[in-house]
Amino acid sequence: MVFLPLGIRVTPLLYSSRLRQCIKLEPRTDTLRLGRHSIDGSLIEFEADLAGTTLAFATTKPHPFAFRTTWSAQTSAEWGLRFWVNIAISAEDGTIASFDPAQNITLLQSGDRFTAIATEHPPVQVTGHESLEALCADYAQNGYFSRDSRATSASVLVLRFNLEMMRSGTYAAAAADSAPLAIAAAKAALNAHQHAPDATTPHTESLSAIRDIVGWNTIWDATNNRPYTAATRIWNLGTFAVWHNDQTYAALLAGLFDTELARENLATALSATTPQGNFACISTSRDTWVDRSQPPLGSLIAWQLYQRSGERSILEQCFPAMARNQRWWRQMRDPDGTSLISCGTSDVGEALYKGTAFGARNETGMDNSATHDEANYNPETRSLSTWDLGLNCVIALDAEMLSLIANVLGRVDEAVEFETQATTHRAQIQTHLWDESRQIFANRQRHGTFVRSLSPTSFYPLLCNAATPEQTAHLLRQLADPKTFAGKYSLPNATRDDPAYLDNVYWRGRIWPNVNYLVWRALRRTGHYPEASLLAEQSLNLFLQNWRTHRIAAENYNATTGEAMDQGDTDPFYIWAGLLPLMAISELIDLDPWAGLTLTNSGETTQCGPMASRFGPLSVAVDDATLTVTVNNKPALSFTFPGTLTNLHLHPSRISATLHRITNAGRLTLFRQTPEAPLLAHLNGKMIRVIPIAGGFAFDITPADLGAKLDVIFPN
Repeated sequence: MVFLPLGIRVTPLLYSSRLRQCIKLEPRTDTLRLGRHSIDGSLIEFEADLAGTTLAFATTKPHPFAFRTTWSAQTSAEWGLRFWVNIAISAEDGTIASFDPAQNITLLQSGDRFTAIATEHPPVQVTGHESLEALCADYAQNGYFSRDSRATSASVLVLRFNLEMMRSGTYAAAAADSAPLAIAAAKAALNAHQHAPDATTPHTESLSAIRDIVGWNTIWDATNNRPYTAATRIWNLGTFAVWHNDQTYAALLAGLFDTELARENLATALSATTPQGNFACISTSRDTWVDRSQPPLGSLIAWQLYQRSGERSILEQCFPAMARNQRWWRQMRDPDGTSLISCGTSDVGEALYKGTAFGARNETGMDNSATHDEANYNPETRSLSTWDLGLNCVIALDAEMLSLIANVLGRVDEAVEFETQATTHRAQIQTHLWDESRQIFANRQRHGTFVRSLSPTSFYPLLCNAATPEQTAHLLRQLADPKTFAGKYSLPNATRDDPAYLDNVYWRGRIWPNVNYLVWRALRRTGHYPEASLLAEQSLNLFLQNWRTHRIAAENYNATTGEAMDQGDTDPFYIWAGLLPLMAISELIDLDPWAGLTLTNSGETTQCGPMASRFGPLSVAVDDATLTVTVNNKPALSFTFPGTLTNLHLHPSRISATLHRITNAGRLTLFRQTPEAPLLAHLNGKMIRVIPIAGGFAFDITPADLGAKLDVIFPN
């Protein structure tokens, strides 16, 4: 735990005499099972294993200037006297920590501010060291019997406990503007309450999982002086590492809980914008790949964050850079002037793989996909020989989203510009990237033959609205074909009949959460809800298979077994794994890019929330086949019929929605804090009967109202 303003660190370390090993609880090197982690750090839980002994740690923050941590031994594999829990206290500026045995308090003074650390039990002994590495070296050389390093003050002061005497324990820290205040606050924090367990409905479990993935991967970037949600905290690529695409997904997932964190993540994604106009593919403290970019999905995600938060400033923050990026793609990656895009690597910067076929393939984000096997690199055009289907669809979608954003911002000319580009691009995709012989969309050699290998990007034309109804029908048959994409675990990133599927390495055959999410979104956009629901269900089952037992949120998954860690080319706690449970949540409550706030009542008992929304913290529950929306802990709306509400607006004086997929009659209720009856209640422009009830007003809905728009206006 780090108190950033003062650079104070309180670090737990473990020592096993059996292995004569001391560990610093680092996810990259040590065996950890990451538990719950709130977005604001008010709850952090994990388990650590060393030499077969497992300890559970739980940290809470009673207030912003204090925290409390407990440890508890879950299993023991050696005599507790020989297994040590160490609490190391230090400051980044070398401030000396002092231990007072009479009070059992460790104290640090930084200017006018004091930090106190209190423990439930007095430590067995207190030692002083120059660094955490020096502590581990002391254990390695002298074991746990040595008293040579005993101290009451040091730049790294270590409180030592063992599991024979303290199988469980608690320590707390607090900062204040005097030593007595800090000590009193630390002692008070020792008695702070623990958090209750999470609810376990599928939707609540899904939301909690996303919270934990975002919480654990949200870190402090000291180089750029910013918080951001990393793709994973486990990879070690320097003091920070930002993939443009991954960072925008981090913004989307963080937006479920915290609009400001979502905004920070979008700013981080845009921070590597180049003067040329592209978003650098990757930016780290060691290297920046400015010669290539990644698929521009940020506009889709910015639009969804705007829908959720109502924050127009998010669009203002993003639009100028995203507009330049859209123009960059068309200027730099269309070597034949066809309005279709090929991947490339520009002659700028000194990045690894610059000017190579592999570097160009990075622009799709699907680096070793079999869809690239037939692509040749042309050093004259600095591009691959193929039109990449997925990239073209995302760029067309980007133009569409930029048009929507420009309209909100009042930039009328640019709205027309980007809508024209989107329309032109869709037509090109529909005409030139449709393989009539196989009845599917595919990558293609420029003005030549189609690439043999396929991936789920074949369904991306649905996402950008480029497929005709006839083409869509063929796509749905491919989606349901067990020889290609269908199966218990979907969607493989090489068809099951492709030799590349058996490679089971990275993009050759494995399942990727970000791809599943985009295909699911594509199916929803085109009204294929049963197919979308099946993919959401399969995706959630895939996720939970690895999450419930091992707390693994993987970068990618085996498409045959559903296993995550069956081979080494996957990360066990990757940000976009949260997209798998997000689909399940969004089947219940969604911020659809085209249909706005969407609620679906399937009749199955569940609950989910709270989530951030422009109306306030929002929760949804289904009980006795009635779906109820709660805003700011107060019921706002309910409906008893199975079906979907889209474009739902919950304003104090006006509530509106469109009705879809209604199969049975039922009642829709609007809860009000004031008794005034509606001034107007229309269904598809016709007056409807208002039924006063306790706490609100109700309306009878029948299947005949399918597709109708409900509009209710109340007095201000």
